[in-house]
Amino acid sequence: MLKLTNVTVKFGAFEALKNINVEVNEGELVVLLGANGAGKSTIFNTISGLNKLSTGDIQFNNKSMRGQSPNKIVKAGIVQCAEGRKLFPDMSVQENLMMGGFVHRRNKAQLKQSLHEVYELFPILMDKKANAARSLSGGQQQMLAIGRALMAKPKLLMLDEPSIGLAPLIVEQMLSVIQAINKNGTTVLLAEQNANAALKIANRGYVIENGIVVIQGKSDELFNNDAIRKAYIGA
Repeated sequence: MLKLTNVTVKFGAFEALKNINVEVNEGELVVLLGANGAGKSTIFNTISGLNKLSTGDIQFNNKSMRGQSPNKIVKAGIVQCAEGRKLFPDMSVQENLMMGGFVHRRNKAQLKQSLHEVYELFPILMDKKANAARSLSGGQQQMLAIGRALMAKPKLLMLDEPSIGLAPLIVEQMLSVIQAINKNGTTVLLAEQNANAALKIANRGYVIENGIVVIQGKSDELFNNDAIRKAYIGA
């Protein structure tokens, strides 16, 4: 479904990504692992069209996304849920969700159906739909951020550090929801520092260090790799 081939991204003289090769098959849940600053968000922003490619290509369903505008990439079915949630704090929960469905704003029936699906997935958002986003707890804000991304009807959902700043119990709930979204038919690319939790729900993973893919493999292979365990799992 998604294929990054020899993707290099430069900011001035600095090479942020160096010949990145990543593939995500339809229906998979794939995780990008790496420390803060490793290049995970840069990969996401490049796929989303926010960063320009220096070399290489990004294909989605066998069509090159190189040079496409971010809104066209969203329309194609690639939707990013950014690190830090990036909500509209003074807007209500429902207004935030409707902003997520902006690309489908002319299809009122689909927007209504998408809203229903998000509220089914996150009942607490239904209870708080008139509340300002800033009034929600950290976990609820992350639910809202994911819900807003789902409103765009993604074929591929990219989640950037959804567990960051959340209590362990909430992290567990969040990853269960992400797993459910994937099982319901949405392909997921997940960026996480929490390797232990992410590898439990992912099919495959890539480890990113200094803008380079240093190792890739099935989740159980990465989980049982001594170097990975020592660096990212603490065991």
